Amino acid sequence: MSAVRASRFAEAGARRGLSVSFEFFPPKTPEMEQSLWECVRRLAPLKPNFVSVTYGAGGSTRERTHATVKRILAETMLTPAAHLTCVAATRADVDAVTEAYARADIEVSVSAYPEKHPDSPSVQADIDMLKAKVDAGASRAMTQFFFENSLYFRYLDRVRASGIDIPIVPGILPVQNFKQVKNFTARAGASIPRWLAERFEGLDDDPATRKLIAAAVAAEQVIDLVDNGVTDFHFYTMNRADLVYAICHLLGLRPDHSFTGNAQSSTEKERV
Repeated sequence: MSAVRASRFAEAGARRGLSVSFEFFPPKTPEMEQSLWECVRRLAPLKPNFVSVTYGAGGSTRERTHATVKRILAETMLTPAAHLTCVAATRADVDAVTEAYARADIEVSVSAYPEKHPDSPSVQADIDMLKAKVDAGASRAMTQFFFENSLYFRYLDRVRASGIDIPIVPGILPVQNFKQVKNFTARAGASIPRWLAERFEGLDDDPATRKLIAAAVAAEQVIDLVDNGVTDFHFYTMNRADLVYAICHLLGLRPDHSFTGNAQSSTEKERV
């Protein structure tokens, strides 16, 4: 008799100790703003641990990021996270912000790269940098997206062997648009396995089938991670709710429609 995944028989409707967070990006146009807020309203009842709003390169979207965070605080009960970048900022600037967060007892999270940061000379150098951030007070890391879970687990083994014991939360990117994802991977230092490209082959003009394939790919990835003990997930939503919502449903999360209204009084800051 073949083995059956334990997750297939998980109790429906139970959170099962899982924690999720969502990442959005600030809109550039009124149409993009409408799409963002449709996404926020759809995902908010899932009660994520927090949501983050990205900066562009060099903080180029800083004002739009701040406006989005302020609106999340004003119109939802979500906990928004301040997304910081070190690009175009001095060491003193970054130190001042993080020290202010520390004085307020705010948890600081950082980035991690299963396939190393594109500017790092090696994976070990990248892990050494992560170790330095942990030694400076980081209490959690979210990874760059990846499509091969073996990359995450190998990276986790190396991280633990280096004495890093903070949570390393896998970053999940549902493939909303395969061409767009290919561009992301080139800039982010991630890779697209051949099997993934083959699954989307010939579907450029077939959005309905692309969506089904994307859901299947993401479902396979998160189920395998859960079956291997992962309990926390950080989703790069691309300001689209449909696939992320479906994956969270698959994980056993169910909406709490009372989770609406005014914002919580405290915020969580992450990703330096």
